[in-house]
Amino acid sequence: MASGINRLVLAVALLALLAGALAASACGGGSKEKATPAATSPAGTPKTTQAAATPEAQGVSVEIKNFAFDPETVTIKLGQTVTWTNQDSAAHTVVGDGGIDSGDLSKGKSYSKTFDTEGTFDYHCSIHPQMKGQVIVQKSGVAPANPSN
Repeated sequence: MASGINRLVLAVALLALLAGALAASACGGGSKEKATPAATSPAGTPKTTQAAATPEAQGVSVEIKNFAFDPETVTIKLGQTVTWTNQDSAAHTVVGDGGIDSGDLSKGKSYSKTFDTEGTFDYHCSIHPQMKGQVIVQKSGVAPANPSN
């Protein structure tokens, strides 16, 4: 009788191992893909990749808050995108030269435009005409976001 109990225990143990192996492979445990650890600097802090650090990769953001565009003037490189985000409780628009036309933007809404033409593009809020801004698009070399005049 002892050998019958030993066989039963062995069978249950084998079934448990098999069930565990199947569960692990179903959850990705059997995958050959490996998670890549984040690169770190000698100090142990994560490195930023060059692509993420360049203005070309990031584009430029303009906040609409306190009934103003912030920053009022941005300078970007040809092909970059500007994204305006309304932080005010009132609706605003972004309308102007070069086909800039956001339509109404309620709080939290955004509008993005990619600039493929070099030049200076003035814009305003059609609801609040005192709100004005400017996008300066250059072929190369990005000037500071808030140039001093």
